[in-house]
Order: sequence, then C-alpha cells, then structure tokens
Amino acid sequence: MSFDQIRLDKQDGIALLTLHRPDRMNAFTGHMMGEIIAALDECDADDAVRAVIFTGHGDKAYCAGADLGAGAATFDYDKHGDGSDSPVAADGTIDWSHPLVRDGGGRVSMRIFAAKKPVLGAINGAAVGIGATMTLPMDARLASETARYGFVFARRGIVPEAASSWFLPRLVGIANAVDLCYSGRLISAAEAHEKGLVQSVHAPGDLIDAAIAKAREMTEGSAPVSVALTRHMLWRMMGAPHPMSAHRWDSRVIFSRGRSPDAAEGVTSFLEKRPPNFTASVANDYPWFAEFEDAPPYS
Repeated sequence: MSFDQIRLDKQDGIALLTLHRPDRMNAFTGHMMGEIIAALDECDADDAVRAVIFTGHGDKAYCAGADLGAGAATFDYDKHGDGSDSPVAADGTIDWSHPLVRDGGGRVSMRIFAAKKPVLGAINGAAVGIGATMTLPMDARLASETARYGFVFARRGIVPEAASSWFLPRLVGIANAVDLCYSGRLISAAEAHEKGLVQSVHAPGDLIDAAIAKAREMTEGSAPVSVALTRHMLWRMMGAPHPMSAHRWDSRVIFSRGRSPDAAEGVTSFLEKRPPNFTASVANDYPWFAEFEDAPPYS
C-alpha cells in the first residue's frame, strides 16, 4: 500500500512504521489513524514481518499529539462535519455508539493491542498527548536522549484517551500515572526510564539500530505463531479476574501448539543442536480461541 501520513519500510523481517508529517511535528489526524491501522493489518498478514517498530520523522518529534489546526474546536468532534450526521439529537441526547463519539487514538491503541507481531516504539523526540498514549500498548519503548513525554490532556481541558487509563497504571503504577496525568507536565527521557515508561535511552543516532536489535532479540529464535499467541496471552491476562482464566487458555494453547510441526521442530532442533526452522504461519495457522480473544463490542 501507499501512504500519505506514514511511511512503511520492510527489511529483513522488520517493518519500520514512521509517522510522517514533517510540517506538523508528525501530529496525529484521523487520516493518520486509518493509515496506522491499515499498516498493522498489512504487517499481520505478511509472514515475512517478524516485528513492527514505530518512530517519527526527523529529530524533533515522535508525535506532537493531536493536530490543533481546528483551534478551539479541535476536540469538539461534533463540529468537524457539516452537521448532517451528528450524534447529538435535536433534544440534546447523544448516541454514544456513533462513530464521531469513538476516540480515534483509542482505535489505534486497540489495533496495537490486537497485533500479532511484537510492536516496539523508537521514540525519537517529543511524544505528547496521543503521541504518548499510543506507545503504551507497545511491547517495548526505547527513547532518544532528546525525547520528552507529556500526558497533557488536563492542560487542554480534556482527559487521557487511547485507553491509557487502562495501560498507563499497569506500566508505571497508579502513583506515577496520576502524577503524570493530573499535572500534564513534560518529563525527560531519563525520568521516563526511571518510572518504567521506557525500557532504555539511547543517543539519537543509535536509537533505530537499538530498536532493531531489540526486535531481533525478541523474535529471531522463536516460533512466530508462539510469539503471537504469547503476546495476546500476556496482555489479556493482565486484566483477568483469576489465574484460572490463564490456566484455561494455557491448556488450550499448549494442546493446540503441541500438535503443530513447530513443537516437533523446536524439540528436534534443540536435541540436534541446530537453529530451528519454524514453518507455521501467523497469517494462516494462528489458533483463535474466541472466549479469550474476542474483544467486547464498542457501544
């Protein structure tokens, strides 16, 4: 596919997804949202892709947040159209299931959450608003020394979005989450690392290479379908009410994977002291257990 507001470059098993709006510090738009989702769909369907790395164009910003070009009406989504398809009825009631009500940043977070390939962030500069929250469902976040994070929503008169009220406390703890979100202050890459928001900090010129090295470390010796399943199991079980939920899912997946050629190859290659050659396809052989993986409907 060709894209306007992102770039997608695939090489040697790694897809580099670059937010690309140089004149707007890679600010987020509805159009960018659609392109990110389409790019992740493409990567999940491409068995040559083992991992996806997000970064931003240039050395100043990863993503400066929502594009504020609409001024005071930026977050008044009901005013963005011509009024012919409004979620607000004449009597003032609101249709909460209407597409205009649904948060676009949340749609990106939900798509990253659902990805079957590891997703990493190479945060090359300012990551503010949705630029910060879209990184939370990623499996690793590596930052440039020049990066800055800002959960600035309260300073703009809104609230954290992109399902960050679920993700952020799980990553940094509730005390750090409320500090960052109530104050809306910008924090350095060093403080983000201290709080556990990013895993490592790198010189700007080393960031992408470090992210690629981490992606390869995560994937090179592992069965792609097993990585995809493990990604879903670990993320989803963070919200499970009881370990029995994990036991039920583990049991189904172990049984399913144990019957696959990958399991035989994993054991045989270990005994023969050679690299494994896993052949199962994420696109075609992923065993879906709907009771654990089907997302609740948005309504």
